[in-house]
Amino acid sequence: MDNGVSAGIGSTVVAGRLALGITLLAFGLGTTGVIHSVAASDAVSLAHYVGGVALFLIGLLAFRGGDSASGTGFVALGALWFTWAVAGHSGANAAGLFLLLFALVALTLTLAGGDSLGQLVYGLLFLAMLVLGVAAFADSSSLAKVGGWVAAVSGAVAWYAATAALAHWPTALPRRAAGRGVTAAG
Repeated sequence: MDNGVSAGIGSTVVAGRLALGITLLAFGLGTTGVIHSVAASDAVSLAHYVGGVALFLIGLLAFRGGDSASGTGFVALGALWFTWAVAGHSGANAAGLFLLLFALVALTLTLAGGDSLGQLVYGLLFLAMLVLGVAAFADSSSLAKVGGWVAAVSGAVAWYAATAALAHWPTALPRRAAGRGVTAAG
């Protein structure tokens, strides 16, 4: 089994990022309404099977391979996408609460560390779910569109991270240089 695709990123991470990226792109673009006659509800099948089932199974494979950080992230997100797809929320407040809980999981994954692109994906996912949760509570379609765009950007970054690992493209975000006279030790 290939555990070192590129830059130390294992094949389960690449597959997980592809699954998460495609799911977020479909969900985010559907939420924005940018494509005529495509809504977030049209992403339910994709969220159910790719974002839910596949991501959950990829997380289990990551656990089996000894990658507890990716395993935790993919299993948790897979369970959340699966639940979102089959839940059929009874109202805006229930959807808002679910999205805010989803945001907390994304915040935990962001703060857990990892590579810079992974943290960026999870940070944008946190922001998207936070905005979408507030939009659901406020019944604001314009705020929901903003959250949809953030989700779509998060999906694009996840897709890029996976593709970059496979194609040997740059995967590190540039760091800002320290100011004059400042060293790494302080």
